[in-house]
Amino acid sequence: MIKGLTITPPVLGRISIGRVVQKDGKRLPAKDDQFTITSQVQNKDGWINHPLDEKLRANNDGKLRQIPVRMLFNDPELNLRAEYTLFDRQTGRPLCVGDGEHCQRRTSNGVEQLACPSPDRCPLAQGGACKPYGRLYVNLSEDDELGTFIFRTTGFNSIRTLAARLSYFAAVSGNKLSCLPLQLTLRGKSTTQSYRTPIYFVDLTLRDGVTLKDAVQQAKAIDSELSEYGFDQIALDDAAKTGYANSCFEVDGDEMSDVVEEFYPVDTEDVSSTQQGSYQNGLATQNVSSIEQGLRQSVTAVS
Repeated sequence: MIKGLTITPPVLGRISIGRVVQKDGKRLPAKDDQFTITSQVQNKDGWINHPLDEKLRANNDGKLRQIPVRMLFNDPELNLRAEYTLFDRQTGRPLCVGDGEHCQRRTSNGVEQLACPSPDRCPLAQGGACKPYGRLYVNLSEDDELGTFIFRTTGFNSIRTLAARLSYFAAVSGNKLSCLPLQLTLRGKSTTQSYRTPIYFVDLTLRDGVTLKDAVQQAKAIDSELSEYGFDQIALDDAAKTGYANSCFEVDGDEMSDVVEEFYPVDTEDVSSTQQGSYQNGLATQNVSSIEQGLRQSVTAVS
């Protein structure tokens, strides 16, 4: 296998709770109060909806706020990938990825493993430059049982909720997460920081009408049946772990432009050719090399 090549679950489409709109000649992210399922293809108006979007929307009175899903893996951390991530806001290239203890950071000496003090205490993260970045991989169709749709988010609420649910469901089912009948559910809440306006996040629940007892019984039966047919879930989880570990950064080239457009809108008219390494929208305007120099003075390497 080629080292450094990102090996993630095959992605057939995207799940989002927002959309990109045209405003004053710019493509900017806009919030939404429902899910949208798109394909991997774009046209001049944006991402083209996947046929599953229309099919599921018809069963939900036009508002898609619940999506039946199946997890591909039994290990929660293989289904949900989440780290603190600092992206270059012009290219979408990840500069630093950490978990609050350790990080992989691009420096003039290449990729180095350093201590991660978390965004609150990291000089590189001041002004909100570093965000949690989560990717949830789910299966939506029996037509391709190893294909996934990806939900990307930088929201603490979604990442925290999804991580908790995945861990809890894995625990109560005896680590048979991939056999549980689950669904993504859109929830809303208001906070002081949101000025009492609703903000939306993604939850993972049992499908409507299914009790926890029934779900666990179904999972055990399905797991037993698959084993009889020779299906090796443990080997599948191990293959995913090996693929994730094959690269320092899981964001590949095709994904970079999507990340910039969805989470880091930049007014390119205000970015000169000498400012391509700077951070816009009220964040630190230091260039990358000067930030790296400051970090070297404040962070010690991990042996």
